[in-house]
Amino acid sequence: MLQISELERIMEQHTERLIRLAFYYVRDLQSAEDIVQDVFIKFYDNQQNYEERGELKAYLSKLVVNRSKDYLRRWSYRKIQVQQKIFAKQAIIRRDMLVQQDEQTLIENAILALPLKQREVISHFYFEEMAVVDIAELLNIPESTVKTRLRRGRELLKPKLQHIEWEVLLHE
Repeated sequence: MLQISELERIMEQHTERLIRLAFYYVRDLQSAEDIVQDVFIKFYDNQQNYEERGELKAYLSKLVVNRSKDYLRRWSYRKIQVQQKIFAKQAIIRRDMLVQQDEQTLIENAILALPLKQREVISHFYFEEMAVVDIAELLNIPESTVKTRLRRGRELLKPKLQHIEWEVLLHE
């Protein structure tokens, strides 16, 4: 049985990375935090199901990916998306122009605008620094599919990021 101190250490070690991972799926920080919290609760409640055959990082990542996909399928998420589209024009007017010029913000927004299939492999590959083999295993897809989605994601990002020099895209 996992002790509270061990759980706290695990949470300290993995929370930030898992929130970032969930955020790249759901595009909302508060929802991403909720997802990660749910994952840790589920992990603690069902720890007898976790076998230490593999790496804990991969196991928690898989839980977050599955929970994020479940969240995206829910009706409440879809309702929020419709509301955001309706009020998007008002939000664009209010945005601070200086923040919009920030390179990091531009890259993040470009990645978040990608379709989910490309966004998830791009985020795993570049931000989680996972190998293609690991991504394929995590998502239960062939390695060739991961490579194709990476290539397609880069192709979609290039026109959006042409005016900034993002090394990774320029040399591939």
